Amino acid sequence: MDVSLLAAEAGTSIWSFGLFWAMLGSALAFLLAGAGSAKGVMLVGSAGAGLLAEDPKKFVSCLVLEVLPSTQGIYGFVIAFLIMNRVDFAAGVSLETGLGLFCAALPVGIVGLVSAIMQGRVAASSIGIVAKRPKDWSKGVILALSVELFALFGFLVSILMVMKF
Repeated sequence: MDVSLLAAEAGTSIWSFGLFWAMLGSALAFLLAGAGSAKGVMLVGSAGAGLLAEDPKKFVSCLVLEVLPSTQGIYGFVIAFLIMNRVDFAAGVSLETGLGLFCAALPVGIVGLVSAIMQGRVAASSIGIVAKRPKDWSKGVILALSVELFALFGFLVSILMVMKF
């Protein structure tokens, strides 16, 4: 179904189609959260690479810290998936539902973007713990997981909003 052709035939704008807004929300949920995760993982990976050049035995500790910011991208993917499953592509989506699903994508997308970058900064700083006190590396994990709490809140708000439409 070509939405732009339908819009032209009906004499309406593509902006009035609920399907457009739902798909834009789905894309934003994943793109924003995924971009934040990529940046966060890059920050930790860069810090960890320097340590691993000096001491390759600390790889597992560095890896655990590095994967922590990737969870926001997963949250964004799940919300994008849920939004796409709420949409009936054949019958279309009302403008109200489309805008509602678009809004439901924003908490996980925006909070995921910011929290993944911030979590990456905390985890990158925690590489110093791994370098100087390897037995205390779990303290760095706990510090980084504290930031995760806000990503979880955004994820839960988005889930609750998606379920309302």
